[in-house]
Amino acid sequence: MKKNIPFIIILLLILQATLVFSQDNEGQKTLKLTIEEANRLSKLPLNCMNTEYPNKLGQTLGSEEDIKIPKNLHPAFYGCFDWHSSVHGHWSLVSLLKQFPEIENSNQIRKKLLKNISKENIASELTYFKGKHNKIYERTYGWAWLLKLAEELHTWNDPLARELEINLQPLTDLIVERYIEFLPKLNYPIRVGEHPNTAFGLSFAWDYADTVGNDNLKTLINQRAKDFYLNDVSCPISWEPGGYDFLSPCLEEAALMLSVLSEKEYKKWLVLFLPQLINKDYNLSPGIVSDRTDGKLVHLDGVNFSRAWCLNKIANKYPEYSHLKIIANNHINYSLPSIVDDNYEGGHWLGSFAIFALNSIED
Repeated sequence: MKKNIPFIIILLLILQATLVFSQDNEGQKTLKLTIEEANRLSKLPLNCMNTEYPNKLGQTLGSEEDIKIPKNLHPAFYGCFDWHSSVHGHWSLVSLLKQFPEIENSNQIRKKLLKNISKENIASELTYFKGKHNKIYERTYGWAWLLKLAEELHTWNDPLARELEINLQPLTDLIVERYIEFLPKLNYPIRVGEHPNTAFGLSFAWDYADTVGNDNLKTLINQRAKDFYLNDVSCPISWEPGGYDFLSPCLEEAALMLSVLSEKEYKKWLVLFLPQLINKDYNLSPGIVSDRTDGKLVHLDGVNFSRAWCLNKIANKYPEYSHLKIIANNHINYSLPSIVDDNYEGGHWLGSFAIFALNSIED
């Protein structure tokens, strides 16, 4: 036990240096995103958004003409290893700029956002998505993050945001069309803990539709969520996480249904779906990462952040679930100190998850 004391002290010092704590009504400690942490986290997407290699294209080749370098295929979102990570890296910078206009390198960030999300680049992205073999490209994980980026721009009161939102709009509209076309065809939800998870894709799409007032998309998501999940009971959260999970199938579903059900309906549903959550003594251990240089094993840092934002979403709305904030904080505390800019396996995407988790915290 004594051998672990120096490590514990160092960990506590790191947390105290980067995060500010406040006491809520129950005396528990609550994390907050600070300018110091924003400066640190902004460096991750800033450093990778124009890093072309290594790169995972994930494309279907129709002919040799489709073989091009990433920057030519995706001039807006070619960095950060893959398309969706590039998109949510851009979201990260928009979110941080909106919250902290005085953030370090703000001028550089603005210039890069404007250069990448240009009308010409988005037109090229649109052409790619309309290609014969690209109809299901990035369905629905990348679609969801594109709409989250569009939502963040829409709610940012800044001239740059208006220009970027207008530039992005053609691709945003196409993604909305793809959702509306795809969802009625999906007979069964995808319940995995990685990219295709249906509940995650629907949650972010709902947020966008609700923010911009797209009633057609909202109505469709409302119906499909109920079709997929309304009769679910006793979700086996003890089976989570899987070895490569960065999303919690149970908690993503619980967070989605919070959006589409009334208070009475939701509380009745949640008691049947995850009855243990109402217990103030309930505990859920963070996912343990054994090797952060392994691109798949480091996914478990992601599951910790995504669990946190799902738990906070529930706890923020219903006081009887406020004890879930403690579990959320524990998950964030486990993974946040390990996000560093010299670990590309996680650094190209985990900063976005950390920011979204920290953004989910309310006083």
